[in-house]
Amino acid sequence: MADVDVNALALNVDIPPELRWQDERRGEVFELQSITVRLLPDGSLAAKAYGRPVAGGRGTYVSFPVRRSAEIDALIAEAASEASRRWAAHRGL
Repeated sequence: MADVDVNALALNVDIPPELRWQDERRGEVFELQSITVRLLPDGSLAAKAYGRPVAGGRGTYVSFPVRRSAEIDALIAEAASEASRRWAAHRGL
């Protein structure tokens, strides 16, 4: 079998309501509701938070830097570990 070149693995994790935060972009306030975590080729993780406008409406889903805290770091680490377990247990197509 030829070498398979996997460029990135990614997962999405919901931010529990008690850990959500707000951030602002261009005068609009967003509530951060999920984090996308990517496993980079060197084995490290990269993460971005995504949210929707607090005012509602059909605003776009916008990315923000992840707020660093012990609780958010633990959420990301556990999500990566859970994704690893699920990938290892896959049953194919």
